[in-house]
Amino acid sequence: MSNVFDVILLTALPASGKSEVRSFLANVGKERLQKEFHIGENLQLDDFPYVNFMRLIDTALAENGSERIFYASDEDPFYDSRDWGTLIQLLNEDYHHLLNREKLSSASPAKTLFERIDRAALAVGIPPRLEKLDDALIAKIAEALDEEALRIQHLTEDQYTEDMSDKTIIIELSRGGHDGASFPLQNTEGYQYSLPLFAPDLLSHAAVLYIRVDPEESRRKNAARFDPNDPQSSLHHMTPVKVMLNDYGCDDMPYLIEQSRKADSVTVNSYGNLIDLPAGVFDNRTDQTTFLREDPSHWDPARIQRVSDSLRKAADAMWAGYRH
Repeated sequence: MSNVFDVILLTALPASGKSEVRSFLANVGKERLQKEFHIGENLQLDDFPYVNFMRLIDTALAENGSERIFYASDEDPFYDSRDWGTLIQLLNEDYHHLLNREKLSSASPAKTLFERIDRAALAVGIPPRLEKLDDALIAKIAEALDEEALRIQHLTEDQYTEDMSDKTIIIELSRGGHDGASFPLQNTEGYQYSLPLFAPDLLSHAAVLYIRVDPEESRRKNAARFDPNDPQSSLHHMTPVKVMLNDYGCDDMPYLIEQSRKADSVTVNSYGNLIDLPAGVFDNRTDQTTFLREDPSHWDPARIQRVSDSLRKAADAMWAGYRH
């Protein structure tokens, strides 16, 4: 019987500590990681590279005198908010590629990713957009974006392993609603929209690790983390202010946990079947994680102990309700 989670959905508002917690986990020994936190060797999936790639597509289109597809500008939210679902469909593909060790074509990595984005969008009701572009334009922007598309492809493929035993797939995502929204959130906002779009076979093996930070603190830390020398990384990018207010102005995860039909869980309607995802909360409203951005050799032992205690408490709540 496995002693580790198969899948953890690592959720939080932007700049709330997700990447820092991942850094902490990467520096915990294998035996301790399994014994204390029920987490195996980490395999990582994240929808941020796709968010960034969509912005790069729009930049390339604008530079070639064409209309943007996904965002009105680099500072704006999605034109079509259903693209939050597009991102989930891309994560579903990554999950199945990881399990099946499926290699994608590398003849034109960008064109392959264009096709994936159109297919993922269609699954949530958005008509194809990239395939409608002129062939010459597609070829031009694909050439410009091939290197980044190949990098994204390797983020998943470089983790392929024949032995998935004692492995934990950690899927990182942020969702929210507009500033001042009331709960429950509606339509395409929040986790209430995105979680049910995960593949049923993924959800049946998943638990939720939620890092809680107030929206105001998320906005402050989002600005503070920005590094102009590394603007596209998960650790140092800055989410645009307009997006922070429109898409991350509030957070519905606490509401979903409170309203769940079981304690320490999130109830998800997965294509007609109710699934209770075990959920644990790492309360980071009083900052515990920013120091984890430093080199591990500089980490303070007392702070590490505090992070360990908080993470263990969350993992225990998740494990108590996990199907194991």
